Amino acid sequence: MKEKLLLWLDRFLIADVFLVIIGFFWFAIALMGRSLGISLGWDIWYQLWQPVFNPAIGILFTGALLSWLIKKVGEKLSKE
Repeated sequence: MKEKLLLWLDRFLIADVFLVIIGFFWFAIALMGRSLGISLGWDIWYQLWQPVFNPAIGILFTGALLSWLIKKVGEKLSKE
């Protein structure tokens, strides 16, 4: 049961990492375009910041800590 939970958590975190990376590259490109006066999606990215990218970053950190905690507790229980 624990292994299956960790497997799905890891898969979800991998997908979340890709979402955060894509969001970062979109941010960088849109910011460069905005500074040059070219519309490269800054307004759309900014509208998606609160409902999509901000929670994705929080989920990524929380999931990473939760995964680490589950693995550490599992190691402690298996040693005893």
